[in-house]
Amino acid sequence: MSKIINMLRKKNPEQQTGAVTCIVVGAGSRGSTYAAYAQYYPDRMKVVGLAEPREYQRNEMKEKNEVPACNVFTDWREAVKRDKFADFVIITTVDRDHKDPAIAFAKKGYHILLEKPMAVTEADCREIVSTCKQYNVTLTVCHVLRYVPWAKKIKEVITSGRIGDVVNIQHTEPVGFWHFPHSFVRGNWRNEEESSNCLLAKCCHDVDLIKCWMGEKKCQRISSFGNLSHFRKEDKPEGAASRCMDCPQKIETSCPYSAKRLYLDEVKSGNQGWPVSIIADVPDIESVTEALKTGPYGRCVYECDNDVMSHQVVNFQFEGGATASLTMVAFTKKVCQREVKVYGTRGEISMVDDGIKVFDFLTGQTTTEHLEEEFAQRWGHGGADYHLIHTFVTAMRENNPELIETGADDTLNSHLLVFAAEKARKENCVVTINPDGTF
Repeated sequence: MSKIINMLRKKNPEQQTGAVTCIVVGAGSRGSTYAAYAQYYPDRMKVVGLAEPREYQRNEMKEKNEVPACNVFTDWREAVKRDKFADFVIITTVDRDHKDPAIAFAKKGYHILLEKPMAVTEADCREIVSTCKQYNVTLTVCHVLRYVPWAKKIKEVITSGRIGDVVNIQHTEPVGFWHFPHSFVRGNWRNEEESSNCLLAKCCHDVDLIKCWMGEKKCQRISSFGNLSHFRKEDKPEGAASRCMDCPQKIETSCPYSAKRLYLDEVKSGNQGWPVSIIADVPDIESVTEALKTGPYGRCVYECDNDVMSHQVVNFQFEGGATASLTMVAFTKKVCQREVKVYGTRGEISMVDDGIKVFDFLTGQTTTEHLEEEFAQRWGHGGADYHLIHTFVTAMRENNPELIETGADDTLNSHLLVFAAEKARKENCVVTINPDGTF
């Protein structure tokens, strides 16, 4: 880890006096990722408080960040009762628990870094935004892909005018044949009533990117279609058990979604990170085996209480007639490696495997856009997690919210498109978006 820290510091030599301070609400995977920035740059950011109900995760973050015991809480409500003792708060609770802490900390004057989605209903999103404005606090939502180099490069090419006016965007999010059952069949985002719909949980990133790339053009109409395929009780192989650990070998070894293959094989190969770290506090063979015997991640994918879409398409029409389509699909080899095509009146952009090519209609030449080798790719989302927290901390230290690309109004507008898309899917209709964003 020390080598990585030194590399990051060399790549980011700018230094200013005084670290900004934060409270972390939710010490799970996302909270730990953002909090890790303080370990890389202790002179820029310091975690001075945390709230987490789970003892193992709470103690681990406390020790890594040397948080004073008096500022460690099992419930965020205890932290917010105190007089303000940090510059900002990082909120990474489960989706349905975003609103209450966001509102409470905003009223205390904390700036907020809020994990996406902002909230799971339109009304709650609007309330968070209005409260942050009322109390004059900066709200940044973790649409991390806005900060990743390939997405910024696509925006740069579009803005330069090299491909003329954008007339169509095709965007694909391949979730991954094993990632989808991990998160959306067995995992925390499997059931809409307990979490949120899959489009909001997984693809509000992607809707936000499409909106960003379209620039000033506002979305006017949306349609959407989706389905939950295969991960259903009627698709369960005859003779399969309710848990992978109890499944007959002949069936288990022929199942691409076997929890034994996904988790035990990962541990045996030496991987103790994600996704193994999600299912057991100590990701060793003994703990993971026990988790598969008794916990939710050991269930047969055909016997879970999942109800979110395994594949969905969303169609957008923007001002001036420009169109876009978003495809989210579970059954893919690639895992979250977006594929993008942007078609303009003078050229086109193609992004596959994070490589960007621009074709010019006039010259007939294809140019490969250069992206620097990403030192931050050790972080999640291909380095986007690092770029987000680095930008946010810089904005806090310089008191310059203009650095933030995913602020309150911009994020609210992209969330509204997600809610409109779900309305279109559920009601089997085309939804018209009014100029004020309502529908």
